[in-house]
Amino acid sequence: MGNIRNFLISSHIDHGKSTLADRFLEITKTIELKKMKPQFLDRMDLEREKGITIKLKPVRMNYGDFILNLIDTPGHVDFSYEVSRALAAVEGAILLVDATQGIQAQTLANLDLAKKQNLVIIPAVNKIDAADARIEQSQQEIANLLNIDPKEVLKISGKTGANVEELLKKVIEVVPAPEIDIQKPFRALIFDSNYDSFKGVIAFVRVIDGEISSGEKIRLMATKTEAEVKEIGFFNPGLSPQKKLSAGEIGYIATGIKEPGKVRVGDTIVISSQFKINNSIEPLHGYQEPSPMVFASFYPQDANDFDLLKDALAKLKLSDPAFIYEPETKEALGRGYRCGFLGTLHVEIISERLRREFGLELVISTPSVVYKIIDQKGKEDFIYSASDWPQVSQIKSSEEPWVSLELITPSIYLSKLMEVLKSLGGKYIDTQYLSFDRAIIIYEIPLRGIITNLYDKIKSVSQGYASMSYKVLGFRPGNLVKMEIWIAGTPEEAFSKIVAESEAYREGKFLVEKLKEVLPAEQFSVALQAVVQSKVIARETIRARRKDVTGYLYGGDVTRKRKLLEKQKKGKKLLKQRGKVEVSHQAFLEIFKSRQ
Repeated sequence: MGNIRNFLISSHIDHGKSTLADRFLEITKTIELKKMKPQFLDRMDLEREKGITIKLKPVRMNYGDFILNLIDTPGHVDFSYEVSRALAAVEGAILLVDATQGIQAQTLANLDLAKKQNLVIIPAVNKIDAADARIEQSQQEIANLLNIDPKEVLKISGKTGANVEELLKKVIEVVPAPEIDIQKPFRALIFDSNYDSFKGVIAFVRVIDGEISSGEKIRLMATKTEAEVKEIGFFNPGLSPQKKLSAGEIGYIATGIKEPGKVRVGDTIVISSQFKINNSIEPLHGYQEPSPMVFASFYPQDANDFDLLKDALAKLKLSDPAFIYEPETKEALGRGYRCGFLGTLHVEIISERLRREFGLELVISTPSVVYKIIDQKGKEDFIYSASDWPQVSQIKSSEEPWVSLELITPSIYLSKLMEVLKSLGGKYIDTQYLSFDRAIIIYEIPLRGIITNLYDKIKSVSQGYASMSYKVLGFRPGNLVKMEIWIAGTPEEAFSKIVAESEAYREGKFLVEKLKEVLPAEQFSVALQAVVQSKVIARETIRARRKDVTGYLYGGDVTRKRKLLEKQKKGKKLLKQRGKVEVSHQAFLEIFKSRQ
């Protein structure tokens, strides 16, 4: 057991984690060369298409006398909870930095998480073979960050394999073997899971104490669920069945449990017989629960797919515990779910997985954040959608979530990026310099500013060189209002949203203009109005369809035509008073798509 090394690769998005993992698999001969393909551990087509890692991937490798348990982790801020869970299962971390880009925002965020876990950090500069690599500058940035000699930062190329084996040897040299006690009662921490229709829920575990054999009865301490182990084994990188798992190892336990909600990430697995003898066995600390702050509603396009959506969300929740959901109903859309996410990319990935993996076509509402309302009696309430927003007279004050945002950028883009952040109501905090031409800007801004395509704006302004990372600070007072959309004098609740008062006109103008495009003309004119506190702030009108009621007339007195036109005019006026516009399902879909 002293020959086990548990470690992960951590970096900013697109700095070469998956490519480096490929080289490790080749060097250790875990995968035959003829079976190798780029991004081998990224199993989802979605990951390959976007060129990003979405899910953490464990794999067991043998190198000489050593057992190396590697976890490849995502690099985007929306999947930082994946990184935090992986960090709790290992003793060391390779901090990888792209030599063409230098330290980026998520590099700092992941380093901070690793330090909190007291992990051994192994710094490395990747892509040294690139024509535009700034190797010495990147080494110096990392050295300044870790307070070490630049010579301690390894120079590698995941693409060509240069110095990759030296990095692997460095892992063996400096990462400590796990502290274990095989005589203690069995305890294993669940750090991830997925669903298999034959084996039930498969728990990804780090064994802390003792050992377990296939066929034993287990107990999940948090849910008090008992089950018989169907299979245990290692990730090689597929499932490789074994006879037992021991302390210090990373592997899987096929629980046979078919109800996804009974197996939770962060729960502790123990052996039932040992727990009955010694029910004072303490559960492991687990993980801090993530707090989703971005919400969107998912509705099946076909109402008959509601049960399929329900099952699909339960199974996705297994592999993505940062994602939450609860049922809701809207008159226009039927039954669906309000879902919570860590960011807008998280929304995109979950919706795309539902489409690809479960064949679901969805109507998705515009992502929004959670708000806090304090009523006239001082009672606090959290509001997730405009339909829950109380009357103005009941509101004493309102608050919205704020975040601390860090941008890393070449210095030449500082002023332009500051203008973007200032336009979102951001509060400047500090500027720090990584080197003479690269800086960190720290701002505090409302979270709603993050989810309105801020990432794309930053990349555009900085020509792709800037990166961002953020963490939630809490709630702060905000001047928030409920904006309603009225169609033919009737409020359409599905289009209502919470906005800052200063943004209400822009949002309202956009929605009524978009509705004018997607709604068909009626026999009467239809007023489209954006309304805030009973005041119309933006308006568009869909002109009535007009039938030529005089077309069959020719010659004669003009008064006949006038009578027919007046009769038509009175009829349209009556229709306008009594008529009701039915908004089609497709129209809702077009509106929601336009804001994604």
